[in-house]
Amino acid sequence: MHMSGARRAPTDAELIRSVLAAAHSMNVVTDGLRSEVRHLDGSDPMGRLHLHPAGTNGGHEHRPAIRLEFTDIAPTPVRDRVRARVTLLGRLLTPYSDESADSTCVEFGQAVLETARGVTYTGLEELDAAAPDPLAPYEAGMLTHLQDDHPDLVALLLRLVRPLPTAAVVRTLPVALDRYGITLRLEERRGHHDVRLPFPSPLDHVEQSGAQIQALLSAARRRSHRNTLPA
Repeated sequence: MHMSGARRAPTDAELIRSVLAAAHSMNVVTDGLRSEVRHLDGSDPMGRLHLHPAGTNGGHEHRPAIRLEFTDIAPTPVRDRVRARVTLLGRLLTPYSDESADSTCVEFGQAVLETARGVTYTGLEELDAAAPDPLAPYEAGMLTHLQDDHPDLVALLLRLVRPLPTAAVVRTLPVALDRYGITLRLEERRGHHDVRLPFPSPLDHVEQSGAQIQALLSAARRRSHRNTLPA
């Protein structure tokens, strides 16, 4: 069943879950030591962590703190490719090892999300209630395919941008794709800004993405003005 079309972007909790679901690596800081884990292979690290509410296990001051850091990088060669940083904070209830396939129990503190809009904090209840975006595991491949093989379609989508882009825009690239729509980055000689183009309705499965993108392209073709901006 489709969600209400009133919301046109992911919540902070949904974005955090999507960053985790698509992650291929993370930095882990515990016992004062930092290590990089590179063998996530796109598997959601939430499956390797059992998050427990804070204050339910007592004696937390004797448990080592753990910090899990994730960086979300745009798959296309845009300026300022870091789209978001996610940090999970907590305390270990069971030992953690980079090499172990066993789950680790963590007394959860909070999730910190850093984006161009600022810094927000998310609790365990919100995180548990949110689901990763259905496109998260496929987004990188879909965006690079669109940019590398169909740059004409990226230029076509510019017709949907309001207000109309000016001649100051020197390049346009797709920078994000989720169940609610596609985001274009409009780069100018000095600076850039992002424009979100919402789908007619949020999608529930990756198989629905083709029809939703075609709906945007059809709407763009119906626009009367001509787009002469470089893509």
